[in-house]
Amino acid sequence: MRRTLSPCLLTGLLLALSSPALAATYQVGPSRAHKTLQAVASLLSPGDVVELDGDATYAGGVVFDVPGAAAAKITIRGVRVNGKRPVISGATNTVEAQGDHYVFEGLELTGGSFRCFYHHADDITLQDSVIHDCPKHGLLGADEDSGSLLLQYVEVYGCGSGTQNHQIYMATDETAHPGSVFRMQSCYVHDATGGNNVKSRAERNEIYGNWIEGALYHELELIGPDGQDPSLAREDSDVVGNVLVKTNDFAVVRFGGDGTGETGGRYRFAYNTVVAGQAAVFRLFDSIESLEVHNSVFLRPGGAVNLVREVEAAWVTGSSLIAGSNNWVQTGAANQPPAWVGTLTGADPGLSIDRRPQAGSALLDAASAAPAGVPGHAFPNPLAKNPAHPPLHTLEALGGATPRPTSGAPDIGAFELDTGAGGSGGAGGSNSAGSAGANSAGSAGANSAGSAGANSAGSAGANSAGAGGSSSAGSSGATSAGSGGASSAGAGGSSSAGSSGATSAGSGGASGAGAGGSSSAGKGGSSSAGSGGASSGGSSGATSAGSGGASGAGKGGSSAGGASGSLGVSGSAGKAGSAGQAPAAAPVDSGDDGGCGCAVPRAGGHAGLLALGALAAAVTRRRARRSTR
Repeated sequence: MRRTLSPCLLTGLLLALSSPALAATYQVGPSRAHKTLQAVASLLSPGDVVELDGDATYAGGVVFDVPGAAAAKITIRGVRVNGKRPVISGATNTVEAQGDHYVFEGLELTGGSFRCFYHHADDITLQDSVIHDCPKHGLLGADEDSGSLLLQYVEVYGCGSGTQNHQIYMATDETAHPGSVFRMQSCYVHDATGGNNVKSRAERNEIYGNWIEGALYHELELIGPDGQDPSLAREDSDVVGNVLVKTNDFAVVRFGGDGTGETGGRYRFAYNTVVAGQAAVFRLFDSIESLEVHNSVFLRPGGAVNLVREVEAAWVTGSSLIAGSNNWVQTGAANQPPAWVGTLTGADPGLSIDRRPQAGSALLDAASAAPAGVPGHAFPNPLAKNPAHPPLHTLEALGGATPRPTSGAPDIGAFELDTGAGGSGGAGGSNSAGSAGANSAGSAGANSAGSAGANSAGSAGANSAGAGGSSSAGSSGATSAGSGGASSAGAGGSSSAGSSGATSAGSGGASGAGAGGSSSAGKGGSSSAGSGGASSGGSSGATSAGSGGASGAGKGGSSAGGASGSLGVSGSAGKAGSAGQAPAAAPVDSGDDGGCGCAVPRAGGHAGLLALGALAAAVTRRRARRSTR
């Protein structure tokens, strides 16, 4: 008698064979079988995790060139021992990300003679890490091979030299990886030994909610690519919710170019708090299309602030295109653009020593909730407002950014005075559960795990929490971030990238809700959970955050900063500018399931059976190889 497999059995086989259980975990440490990262780097496959024991120092010079997959990232995770991260030290390049789709977290990198973190791959996340005392570049992205990078909850200090070696120096390859995004959020960059604090030649920069202070040169230098065809794309930058502090008299930012690469780009600068030196805040240089500045604070201790220097600018249209609204400017400021409207002036903005507004400050409720940009030159997919405060000149725990309160009219600057209303927002957007997991709310309605817990996705994408727990995603979890989206976590917790879940992004993206919870985010929208409610992923575990989408909490709740959401692509439309893209999740067909109530991939008839057979054979071969390791 000939027997056939039922659809349910086939589905079970498919799920089992594609299970995160197939991913390997390699433990590296002084007491482990693997003593060095170099010993495991070549063994890795998509979905694998390397756990590196802390309170120990490891030799640098490790290259990770085996690619992961968009839905099954490879994770290199430092595990604290005695409260200490593992230290990776020395070599020309201390850690080199050469393969695509990696998450690096919980590491301390130091002593690389050229680069402490060398990025020339796509879809890389570096988070919950410290980079310090690198004599040239702390982090460098190559002009070739580099794609999107998410940098969050990272501290960088003591790096750089002269004017050409920088603490962070990012670039993207517009030929190999068009539409790439450099997103930096909830980072603390300070006390450089040379160069710029943050220099980027990326196609799109999203600088959200950081504290950046003490560069030798500029705090931010956002310019065009070096040696690439200028017609490939226009490079745009969205700078929102940061504290920028000069400790010398150089310019605060340079936009446009540096003599070697120019953007012809659009720049948006909103909800920032700037403490300037003697030179201009905005140094506009080479080709630039437009600049809009909104809801920001500009002051200079002991003197009048100089706002804009444009004598070196080459405006794309032939004339200056600057817009601005509801900025607070110190009395006596020089070179204030005449197109700025609603400007407030005064001797003192009423800030505390850590740059937060105090009761009675002129900044309170004075921001414009819907500022107008340059007519005919709208900035693509802007983040409306930073949903989380910048770190208070310290590195915060992964996912620990303080939500920016949303009650009443917004305040001017990077911080909002907390009036006691319920908070909202993570460090830029929303997080997602795994393939069947729920993002559950705590007793106060937080969109996260319980007290100091973690928003973690295991093989079924379920949330888990425990006091002081850490976040880790299983291979079927997913995170997503649009052009302003990010993952979110509960108080003290963290949320890290899944592996085989779906990722999506774009303005107007929506996050699906599971039983009992609602979660949706469009452009400028927010996802929220009621008091004690849950915001959960749908059956495919895919959520997305639109541009500016925030993941908020209900009454009394909060949804804190993002963890390891993978970047959505804010693609490029050449000289016409960037446009958000929303990669679609794989379709499922839950129609004829033989009564098992399961969803199966769309693969009909014999083609589907052949695909299952091929997958089974491939996994069997992989298991055989793994058994010999």
